[in-house]
Amino acid sequence: MRIATWNVNSIRTRYGRVVDWMVREDVDVLAMQEIKCKPEQFPHEAFEAAGYEVAIHGFDQWNGVAIASRLPIEDVATEFPGMPGFLKGREGPDLPKEARAMGATVEGVRVWSLYVPNGRSLGDPHYTYKLDWLAALAEHARAETTAHPERPFALMGDFNIAPFDDDNGDPAVVVGVTTHVSPAERAAYFALEQAGVADVVRPLVPSGYTYWDYKQLKFPRNEGLRIDFILGSAAFADAVTHASIHRNERKGDAPSDHVPVLVELDLAREDEDLPMIFG
Repeated sequence: MRIATWNVNSIRTRYGRVVDWMVREDVDVLAMQEIKCKPEQFPHEAFEAAGYEVAIHGFDQWNGVAIASRLPIEDVATEFPGMPGFLKGREGPDLPKEARAMGATVEGVRVWSLYVPNGRSLGDPHYTYKLDWLAALAEHARAETTAHPERPFALMGDFNIAPFDDDNGDPAVVVGVTTHVSPAERAAYFALEQAGVADVVRPLVPSGYTYWDYKQLKFPRNEGLRIDFILGSAAFADAVTHASIHRNERKGDAPSDHVPVLVELDLAREDEDLPMIFG
């Protein structure tokens, strides 16, 4: 099974190149972020013509997540337990939930498409929201990996965090000054690892960025960030046989500012250590 994540930065603008890439790379499941549309505005026809069904969660021209699959999509969820909401200028437990998370099960693999809040700036209420959101996500990951250790489980998407200094090649992104690299954000990222999921791409692709700002020739200068990840449980990681970051998708006409990250799973591996039963 080939599973990928991609912040597409407006699916209505880029559906042609997204579907083309999925077909070319033989992708079975794609988690998308920043689709920036409502379900009725999503370009269903292009995906269906290529053999994909799509589950969509979006409210308007902001945020939005989706999962496209050539295999049946089951048990769709549009928030995880404890996921906080946000409304500028307001606080409290009953704030509206943004379209930032979608979970689904495909062929026994539980995946989440996640668009982690940006944070905006240090000290901004959105930064606190980001940390709270990640803390709730870590609790969900811990609960899932504890309750179902045998089930492959993955958190995929745009995490808006560069966890290591080598993940930051943008001179405008500075520890102690800007978001994405602050100690608190990095601690929140590593709390996910402590909760039972880890980066399954980095061991196979140790370097490489996944995002380049459109401004100031960031891509030609290779001043990027590695902020898009596939974090898998032990059962998921054990099945990974290949990983890749598709840098060339940042080139060409009207690209997203992010590129796809892909892994290939050999799910038959899960059965290799099981005892044989003879009738």
